[in-house]
Amino acid sequence: MKSALITGVTGQDGAYLAKFLLEKGYTVYGTYRRLSTPNFWRLQYLDIFDQVNLAPADLLDSSSIGEAIRVSQPDEIYHLAAQSFVGASFEQPVGAGEITGLGVTRVLEAVRTLKPDARVYQASTSELFGNSHTACQNEASVFAPSSPYAAAKLYGYWLTRIYREGYGLFACNGILFNHESPLRGLEFVTRKVTNAVAQIALGLSQKLVLGNLDARRDWGYAPEYVESMWLILQKDKPDDYVIATGEAHSVREMVAEAFQRVDMDWEKYVEVDKRFVRPLDVDLLCGDASKSKKELGWQPRVKFNKLVDIMVEADLKRWERWQKGEHFPWDAPNYPNENKILSRQFKLDR
Repeated sequence: MKSALITGVTGQDGAYLAKFLLEKGYTVYGTYRRLSTPNFWRLQYLDIFDQVNLAPADLLDSSSIGEAIRVSQPDEIYHLAAQSFVGASFEQPVGAGEITGLGVTRVLEAVRTLKPDARVYQASTSELFGNSHTACQNEASVFAPSSPYAAAKLYGYWLTRIYREGYGLFACNGILFNHESPLRGLEFVTRKVTNAVAQIALGLSQKLVLGNLDARRDWGYAPEYVESMWLILQKDKPDDYVIATGEAHSVREMVAEAFQRVDMDWEKYVEVDKRFVRPLDVDLLCGDASKSKKELGWQPRVKFNKLVDIMVEADLKRWERWQKGEHFPWDAPNYPNENKILSRQFKLDR
C-alpha cells in the first residue's frame, strides 16, 4: 500500500486529492497549520476527515516539515500548501515570499535529506505567465509574473527544477490553470459570485460587489485537476505539465451565467468597486494542455457552463439548508463582511 503526504490538506485541492488517493487505497497523511479554530470543514464535507492522518506543520518551520516527512515516510509528496490568493499577496508581499516561495525550498530540502526517493509534486500556477501576451500558454511559454504571489510561485517552480536536475529528485511542476468547485474559498471570485447569487436568489442579500469584470480566465473543475496531480507522479520520468481546459471566459460571463441559473438579471444586482481591483492584474490566461493529453491521457470533462451549474446549485442547497436550521460543515456563515476588512486599497474616509 502506497502512502502520500499532502501539504495543505485542508484546502480545496488538498481535500479533493485526499479523497481521490483514499479511493485508490493510499494511506493519506496531511499537514495543517495549528489555529485556535481548526479549519477542517472541507475534509468533513467530503466525509473523509477520520480517514486522513493529520500532522501539524508550518511552511515557516523546517523542523515541522521534516517531522511530517519522518512520521509519514511517504512514497509521494504533494506540496499544495501556500498563501494561495493573489489579492492577499499584494497586502502581504513578504509573507507570500516566505510561505509560497521559500516554503518550497524548505519542503524540497527536507525531502533531499530525509526521503530522497519520494516523488514530489509542486503546485505551480498559470499566474506564472501573467501578461505574457500570448493567446494560449503551454509549457514553453514565457513567464511574466504580475503579482507577489506569482513571483513567489515562479521561485518555487525553478527550485523544483533545480532540485530535480541538481539532486536527481523526482520532482515535478503541475502548472494548473484556475480550477474551481463548491469547496473553493469565498475570497476567490468564482465562489464569491456563486455564493452571492444563491443569497440574492433566496432574499438573503441584495447585491454583489466586484472589481475587474473584464479579466478572462481558463476555469476548470478541481476534482478533475487533482487527478492530473496523481498522473504526473506516475510517469517514468519527472517533468512539468500544463493542466487547463483551453477555454477562457471573463468574470462578466461568469456573473451572467450564474445569475441566469436563477433566472435573474445580473446587471440589477452587481456593482463595481475599485477597491477590488488589483494594483496589477492579468488580462487573459488560457492554457494549452496538449502535452498532458498526449503524455498523461488527461483531459477536462467539466467545462465552463457545467462548472457554473455545479457551484450555483451547491451554494443554493447550502443556504436553503441553513435557512431550515440545519448544521453541517460549511464556511459561508462565518465569513466576514468584506466591508469590515481593511486593505491597502481601502480608505477610511470613503
